[in-house]
Amino acid sequence: MDSTHIEEHDTFTHRVYYSAKRAVKSHASGGNVLIVATILALVVANIPGINQMYNDFWEQEIRLQVGSFNIFSHAGHPMSMLQFINDALMAIFFFTIGLEIKREVLVGELSSFKQALLPIIAAIGGMVVPVCIYLLLSAGTDFTSGAAIPMATDIAFSLGVLAMLGSRVPISLKIFLTTLAVVDDIGGIIVIAAFYSTHIEAMLIVYALILLGVLFLGSVFKIQSKIFYLLIGTIVWYLFLNSGIHPTIAGVLVAFCIPATPVFPPKKYIQTIRRSIAYFNAEDDELLNRRSILNKDQMDWLKQIESASDKVISPLQELEDSLHPVVNYLIIPIFAFANAGITLWHMDASALVGGIGLAIICGLVLGKFLGIFVFSWLTVKLHLAPMPQYCNWKMMASISMLGGIGFTVSLFIANLSFGSMGAHGLELLNNAKLGIVVGSLLAGVLGFMMLHHFLPKTPCEDSGEC
Repeated sequence: MDSTHIEEHDTFTHRVYYSAKRAVKSHASGGNVLIVATILALVVANIPGINQMYNDFWEQEIRLQVGSFNIFSHAGHPMSMLQFINDALMAIFFFTIGLEIKREVLVGELSSFKQALLPIIAAIGGMVVPVCIYLLLSAGTDFTSGAAIPMATDIAFSLGVLAMLGSRVPISLKIFLTTLAVVDDIGGIIVIAAFYSTHIEAMLIVYALILLGVLFLGSVFKIQSKIFYLLIGTIVWYLFLNSGIHPTIAGVLVAFCIPATPVFPPKKYIQTIRRSIAYFNAEDDELLNRRSILNKDQMDWLKQIESASDKVISPLQELEDSLHPVVNYLIIPIFAFANAGITLWHMDASALVGGIGLAIICGLVLGKFLGIFVFSWLTVKLHLAPMPQYCNWKMMASISMLGGIGFTVSLFIANLSFGSMGAHGLELLNNAKLGIVVGSLLAGVLGFMMLHHFLPKTPCEDSGEC
């Protein structure tokens, strides 16, 4: 291998390492908040008296109204609190997923097809096999429409489990799981767009596509204003909300239009800072040490630095970085608290050994494991892609089991599948939620136990095994 190829490989490895490290850091701690929100929802939903207040709260109407126009309205009716969380706040969640996908394709784990091929194929297996198992167990029933529920992998929960094992986990394994979860998100977005649309209002879609075209042109002409994209993006979301296409898809499409190229290259930014600092260095030390109101020249120099700082970070990276804490520590926990509340004390225990609950548990625990592991094994054995560095098949089996933590997107798809089917749909939804919680818990516990047993007993940097 010549020096050019070595340098390119090292650059790509550095990018992937940074991207995976950033993903673990941003999602893992958010997973802890998600666990607390889920437990709290289960507790509140099963305390007599309080549970009724809990259920009634999500039915409250929410309005943001000017005159007779309410932006939080669907087909002329105000959104309930639960609809606002699932259709508005989750659109922000999918917006950040769109930003993450675009970044990964440009400079991250999906930027090299060869490097990304193994987790891509594994993710496809992890979507296809659970759906097939679910359809097999639900054949001839009234809950076949929920077949997409067990196809998701929750990145926050799964990376949270990996974080518990610390430096024992090879970085290549973290990269594999992160990439797999991103591809899973892409699959979930496609499924939501294709199968969970209702009556289509063609003209509203046309208006939305025109505005998306405006956003795309803004990206081409390097308009850097985040307000420009967020304001027009909000209008696109409203048009999607009332067009029959699920509004979370608007979040993804708007994210794809956000510019990923900054105005200034880093070198020009550094030159601007050095020039401005040089002005300060020419000032008297006594004046610089004194706490006083800045003079006009000093204000101008600092504004030059501030303006340059805004122009060296692309809108895509800045929005992703700003929204990650909001999504991980606020939006997803609120979603979990609103949707994971299952009343257990009047639920038939047979829901876990039959019906939709069993279909989801089998899909998440068995289907995800088989799909990810078998498709990975075939890909490596056919020499289509290499095994992740410092990994063995026992570790891959452990990660495959961990992929069965569906939770967030699974709950979201369950709501889309059964949330509008009346009283019977509500019963199916509760049983589906129970299956999701139990299945995700089983996959998480089994995945953690397997990883704990099969990973090196000492940290990677000490053992030399990873």
